[in-house]
Amino acid sequence: MSRKIIFATGNEDKMKEIRAILADLDVTLLSMKEAGIKADIVEDGTTFEENAEIKAKAVSALCGEIVLADDSGLEIDYLNKEPGIYSARYMGEDTSYRIKNANLISRLEGVEKEKRTARFVCAIAAAFPDGSVKTVRGTIEGYIGWEEQGENGFGYDPIFYVDEYGCSTAALPPEVKNKISHRGKALELIKEELQKVL
Repeated sequence: MSRKIIFATGNEDKMKEIRAILADLDVTLLSMKEAGIKADIVEDGTTFEENAEIKAKAVSALCGEIVLADDSGLEIDYLNKEPGIYSARYMGEDTSYRIKNANLISRLEGVEKEKRTARFVCAIAAAFPDGSVKTVRGTIEGYIGWEEQGENGFGYDPIFYVDEYGCSTAALPPEVKNKISHRGKALELIKEELQKVL
């Protein structure tokens, strides 16, 4: 019987990526919703790592299983690393990413490419039933484009461009994106930690 691992998210797009990357682990991967866990967790950490740990520990305390949680976001250097840890809540949680992306592009109006550098950051925490926590971080460097591009991503993907591929991460095939993305890298690192205990 395979171990159950809960991923503390309700985001289906995210679950798709996570399942693809962790496919070779002999585990049953469930979202909080699939596991029937309801929790209102206040993410009041000051770093991606702290927020991921808060989520993972809170859910693990509720279900007694291994729980993974991520906190990820976009840091734009020219905007003092905004939206940063507030990426999901930037301009309000219910604001569509189309509006958020348009706002960020307009705030960079007239800024040349060299100064449009940005990165996606993903911290993943694994909370274990014994109370221990392991946290890893993955990043991908890029720049903010001048328009949205691509249909394969979600969130800020359509405005985040990678020089190496000359397009946005939303324009990359999923298997390429999962290899180079911040979440992909962080999941690979956390996979190594999980393999030690599974």
